[in-house]
Amino acid sequence: MSQQFDVVVIGGGPGGYVAAIRAAQLGFSTACVDAFKNPEGKPSLGGTCLNVGCIPSKALLQSSENFHAVQHDFAKHGISVSGAKMDVGQMLSRKTDIINKNAAGIGFLFKKNKVANIHGLGSLKGRQGEKWAIEVTDGGKVVDTLEAGHVIIATGSSPRALPGLATDNKLVLDNEGALALTDVPKRLGVIGAGVIGLEMGSVWKRLGSEVTILEAMPTFLAAADQQIAKEAFKTLTKDTGLDIKLGVKIGEVKAGKKSVTVSYELNGEAVKAEFDKLIVSIGRVPNTQGLGAETVGLQLDERGFVAVDDHCHTNLPNIWAIGDVVRGPMLAHKASEEGVAVAERIAGQKPHVDFGVIPWVIYTSPEIAWVGKTEEQLKAEGVEYKKGTSGFGANGRALGLGLGMAQGTVKILADAKTDRILGLHMIGPMVSELVSEGVVSMEFKAASEDLARIVHAHPSLSEVIHEAALAADKRALHG
Repeated sequence: MSQQFDVVVIGGGPGGYVAAIRAAQLGFSTACVDAFKNPEGKPSLGGTCLNVGCIPSKALLQSSENFHAVQHDFAKHGISVSGAKMDVGQMLSRKTDIINKNAAGIGFLFKKNKVANIHGLGSLKGRQGEKWAIEVTDGGKVVDTLEAGHVIIATGSSPRALPGLATDNKLVLDNEGALALTDVPKRLGVIGAGVIGLEMGSVWKRLGSEVTILEAMPTFLAAADQQIAKEAFKTLTKDTGLDIKLGVKIGEVKAGKKSVTVSYELNGEAVKAEFDKLIVSIGRVPNTQGLGAETVGLQLDERGFVAVDDHCHTNLPNIWAIGDVVRGPMLAHKASEEGVAVAERIAGQKPHVDFGVIPWVIYTSPEIAWVGKTEEQLKAEGVEYKKGTSGFGANGRALGLGLGMAQGTVKILADAKTDRILGLHMIGPMVSELVSEGVVSMEFKAASEDLARIVHAHPSLSEVIHEAALAADKRALHG
């Protein structure tokens, strides 16, 4: 007999597990099917984000930043340290502990909310009356069959491979391999100057690698506001020491026994570079293999994503899809919000997710974050705007923190006529936290004057946002 549920979620990442919890909170009998296994072969909830993405990368970034600070910055505070060494094994052990703690936490939340936790690969098999049949396999063997009134697909995404080059996670690495290096490579190559490339390049550069990043686009961080992107490029190349090459045309990539050779063209010149390890971070593709899309007639778009409407509903009745496997930014927090929204729609509610007010963050040092329209987008759309900028260089809190914190810029873009905030862009210390001020402001349709009139604590990093808001009205007090 098949197990019966009101809602079955396929995928236990930040979209899937949140959708399952919210569905259970709304009174639905709910199951979450997830196939991820950790290196020990044990089930581990949380998907790519928790296990081999967002969370472990932040752990390694913090470790590498601490090591760099001991070597280069502590002396300014009067702290003398000699003979500092990095134990990569301990660094990885700490990372693993954080993953395990968070994965166990999701398991606890499932028990608390009475969500059935089912390990395996979920596949749609068709309709059984008013319900959908889902087959669960593990290692090629059927381990369970389920029936559900509603199915939420949250299968996430996988790294895009470089054509003709196998990823072995020994010499040629994806995000998983980049997070599991047991030794610091002398020469590290990275193909792709996106989030993963910049973050992982930063980690291993601080630990002693010579890092070269090869980016096909002629523009650095094309999705970001270019004033901020240019400052980020200067900082990451000058201060962090990343060798970032733009406008690269990758040719032959050949993996040998102990190194990888990359042939590429830059400014019309042929170049050949040899690396001890090569990280390939050229984007991600949606996970639809094994889902049973062809079996049930689930529509995919021309790029392989599950086709959905504005409410995350597919072409099939009572089948929904969220997160990386559908259109929109591949961000964990976007997936979570879609998961909540779908669970509430199943319950007859009318939730709303505003894709124009989703924050983006790159956790380099300094951090890069933004929400809303860039200056380039506003110009292209013919929108009349005004802007205000302010820097962290004179901010008392940033100066007190030291460790290179007193650098970076905050930029506010507002409608020239209504003063409504259209975008907030920043590079600097802890801007991953500060960007939420812009998210809240934009969600509530605030004007730049609203931010300028709000009292900000002194001394605090948030004062730079306040000053930028003042500058949008040409009345900055400290600049």
